[in-house]
Amino acid sequence: MNKRTLFLVEVAIFAALALLLDLVSGLIFQRIWPQGGSVSITMVPVFLMAFRWGIKGGLLTGFLLGVLQVVIGFSSILHPVQGFIDYFIAFSVVGFAGVFAKQVTEGFKGENKRKGIAYGILGIFIGSLLRFLCHYTTGIVFFGSYAPEGQPVALYSLIYNGTYMLASFILSAIVVVLLYSTASGVLTKNAYHAN
Repeated sequence: MNKRTLFLVEVAIFAALALLLDLVSGLIFQRIWPQGGSVSITMVPVFLMAFRWGIKGGLLTGFLLGVLQVVIGFSSILHPVQGFIDYFIAFSVVGFAGVFAKQVTEGFKGENKRKGIAYGILGIFIGSLLRFLCHYTTGIVFFGSYAPEGQPVALYSLIYNGTYMLASFILSAIVVVLLYSTASGVLTKNAYHAN
């Protein structure tokens, strides 16, 4: 299988896995965040692709995840701009974790696993933060009417989106670090981020 075909197959598989993880968590947490959002590890496959293939792998996997969420109707869209930001952009920018793909791979391939863990967590933080900023912005602009009486809209969006995004960041970091710590040989084998 050539490199381009392998890339497209992995993007499709990891985006589908991310969608399944999102569906499960969405069903569990839908009563807590009724306007969308949930604590989940749906970003884990996107992070894995970002660390394996670099930014392009992460961006494309995240974008495809957003498309799949909209196509199957598992999305909360009030306005086309909000839908575009909350699904297409928000999940795509998770892929910017791939900016540290080389450091993560080198850290886990070599004897410096702490370096791999540190850069992995930093990449996961950046991807999670960028996704949070997308949701935070749409929360202010499009979901501000849901804010309790007297509460500033920016604070409402911060609390609403910050609670599930912080928990999702922590869970994703734990899962990715555990995966790399236990199966680094598989995850770093033939990593294509540098090419």
